[in-house]
Amino acid sequence: MRAFPFSTLLAGFVAVLVGYASSAAIIWQAAAAAGADARTIAGWMTALGLAMGVSTLILTLWRKVPVLTAWSTPGAALLVTGLQGVTLNQAVGIFIFANALIVLCGLTGLFARLMKIIPHSLAAAMLAGILLRFGLQAFTSLQDNILLCGSMLTTWLMFKALTPRYAVVAALLAGSAVAILSGELHCDMLHLTFVMPRYIAPEFTPSLLLSVGLPFFLVTMASQNAPGIATLKAAGYPAPVSLLIVITGGIALAFSPFGVYSICIAAITAAICQSPEAHPQADQRWKAAVAAGGFYLLAGIFGGSITSLMAALPIAWIQMLAGLALLGTISGSLVQALAKENERDAAIVTFLVTASGLTLAGVGSAFWGLVAGGICFSVLSFSRRA
Repeated sequence: MRAFPFSTLLAGFVAVLVGYASSAAIIWQAAAAAGADARTIAGWMTALGLAMGVSTLILTLWRKVPVLTAWSTPGAALLVTGLQGVTLNQAVGIFIFANALIVLCGLTGLFARLMKIIPHSLAAAMLAGILLRFGLQAFTSLQDNILLCGSMLTTWLMFKALTPRYAVVAALLAGSAVAILSGELHCDMLHLTFVMPRYIAPEFTPSLLLSVGLPFFLVTMASQNAPGIATLKAAGYPAPVSLLIVITGGIALAFSPFGVYSICIAAITAAICQSPEAHPQADQRWKAAVAAGGFYLLAGIFGGSITSLMAALPIAWIQMLAGLALLGTISGSLVQALAKENERDAAIVTFLVTASGLTLAGVGSAFWGLVAGGICFSVLSFSRRA
């Protein structure tokens, strides 16, 4: 216990709990959209937990810096819509394509330059458009599930006012309690088991790589890796950016056929392990990340149990939890998209086209949102210079 004080163990546990509570439901929806059955989803959760645990432990123990990894929550949200009607083989092809691009960015040092090609306002608007449906689903589910969803919303609001870090976890617990008491939890579907991930051969479909893979890559880099690196630096820990991107992207690439759609540098959950509450000494906070890595491994081992819990709970619980978990990301994306007055028109076009669900030539709305917004941005910028 001297090597790992209780505060570091608690910080690691809370970081993993918050990460899973806020987005496990979204990943479940994404896998289900691709036609994955409960056993396949359980295998994906096992592989993701083990991959995040291994990558967190490798990077943290190597650098003696609290480097926490995570899956891409915005990326999973994009996949919920992008994988509709897609086969599991095509989904794995998308994972491999996007993760290969991430590794390429790290190897060539193109990460920072690539993020400058697409205006930040347009990337933020695209993300907001992708996530809009989750916010809408959360509140439309209130109509037929007022007790369940209303209790989750009320609990979230109370904790958001008092202790924001635990608001989503509190909503999860409140919703689970209501589901149990009201008989909406299907206990016969719950089981404690280890599910071995299975290999899925990739299938590369050009239209899907363009319409889903490319936006997924951009969202993962702009909304997960970039904030993760920024959080690490803001906490006072210098990091070799390109090397971190190569390692995390490489691990995700290697395990993509087993359902590891992304492994990124964590931001929000990493901040928990990088805070003074984790350890008063900054040079000892890496121990909190090591603890988190251990809890990730446990979560991976019991990935089947997490999946069975998702299947046993009502869909309204999943929709409300996902919506509440993404509210901050949706509002933050809209703020960033509309922050610059001279870019607002292009950003709002990107947002609306992305949110519309438009499909042209087999290519989805996220790509066309960027295209439409990019054209508006270029034309309006040229007219202002003329």
